[in-house]
Amino acid sequence: MLTHQSSTTFYQDSEGRYAGLEYELVQRFAQEHGYKMRFIALPQFSSVLPALEKGRGHMAAAGITVTPELASRFIFGPSYQDVALEVIYDSDARRPRSLNDLVGKRVDVLDGSLAKPELVRAQAKLPRLTWNTIAARDTESIVARVTGGLSDFAVAESHAVDVARNFHPSIATAFSIGQPRKLAWALPRNADPMLQTQVNEFFTRIRRDATLTRIVDKYYGHLQRLTEADILHFMNRVRTVLPQYKKHFHDAQDLTGIDWRLIAALGFQESHWDPTAVSPTGVRGLMMMQDDTAAQMGVKNLLDPRESILGGARYFALLRDLLSKAAEPDRTWIALAAYNIGFGHLEDARSISRTLKLDPNVWVSMKQVLPLLMRPEYSTITKFGYARGGESVILTENVRQYYDILLRAEAPHRPEFESLRQDLALLPQRERAPALKAR
Repeated sequence: MLTHQSSTTFYQDSEGRYAGLEYELVQRFAQEHGYKMRFIALPQFSSVLPALEKGRGHMAAAGITVTPELASRFIFGPSYQDVALEVIYDSDARRPRSLNDLVGKRVDVLDGSLAKPELVRAQAKLPRLTWNTIAARDTESIVARVTGGLSDFAVAESHAVDVARNFHPSIATAFSIGQPRKLAWALPRNADPMLQTQVNEFFTRIRRDATLTRIVDKYYGHLQRLTEADILHFMNRVRTVLPQYKKHFHDAQDLTGIDWRLIAALGFQESHWDPTAVSPTGVRGLMMMQDDTAAQMGVKNLLDPRESILGGARYFALLRDLLSKAAEPDRTWIALAAYNIGFGHLEDARSISRTLKLDPNVWVSMKQVLPLLMRPEYSTITKFGYARGGESVILTENVRQYYDILLRAEAPHRPEFESLRQDLALLPQRERAPALKAR
């Protein structure tokens, strides 16, 4: 499988594990059909399709946008994500309103991306429109050029911009170019017909049983929730406040086994790491716990930051344990919602989900159901009554985004670790893909 390393395709996380939307899809496909998958991570996106044409892999999974020109050169599987092509700029600068505003400016595009053919079409009407093709690893590289003042604008696919905005919060979208496009795996024109059939059947099945929806939500469902001001405030608190409490969060991980950065993200969402915080409803402390819950978790002084962090972590771990039938990461996301809304209200929502024939152990389903607890036709028939379920969804999605940022900004609490062994390599220049063997 040909790919390239980026935050939207295939990457190694802070604990040395491989992850990414493409990686997860490929792993599921390989397991389903009995393939031993070898990932060939090329250094740049623009290298992927030429390598596929040269026979260096059986398929390419790299966030490839289907275009008429590429469809004449490759066979594409079913699409798994829709994306738009966006013009991005630094929000501190003047916003461009149309392609006319790009004329005479420094405009970057990623080599091999959808942007170049779209701009070529636009150039027919705007001959003075020019751009720089950047042979970078991923979209974040050209986003960084905009925020660093090396270019005025960039043109990139929306899903990659959404991820890059977590780490470059001043980036904003000015407008979209052309029609939405679809992402799909690419196969060479002489691909094995069996492989083509397997790819088509795989995507048909995961779309039908909502597996695809869950995977896409895992990587993108929580993005675009926070504003630029939210992210900048969070990053400032990471620098100025988090160091005071980091040792307590590390101890909380030792106590519960839960990544300290997730507990810290939850604590920030609850109180912005303010140990003296008090809500109008009486919850208090850095982890904003109610008195009875705190007492059950052994917390004597809610305003003591260490006690609050350890007690909040224990409570969150308990909620996660109660959701043992849910698989990760859904189990964690649902537990976050329960931390906000209470386990009784969560069980009401899970009961409603079963009535609606939705899976109560899947976060995508619970995101739809939790807001229903605010509607009279549901709140009057549930055991625990009315609850602000929409707020619990917002909390969970915010925590997910804060956690993403902390995963990159802060090291894991571990003296040392070994990366999971994966068959990751660059094939030699002239080596061709081996013959396929599947069950």
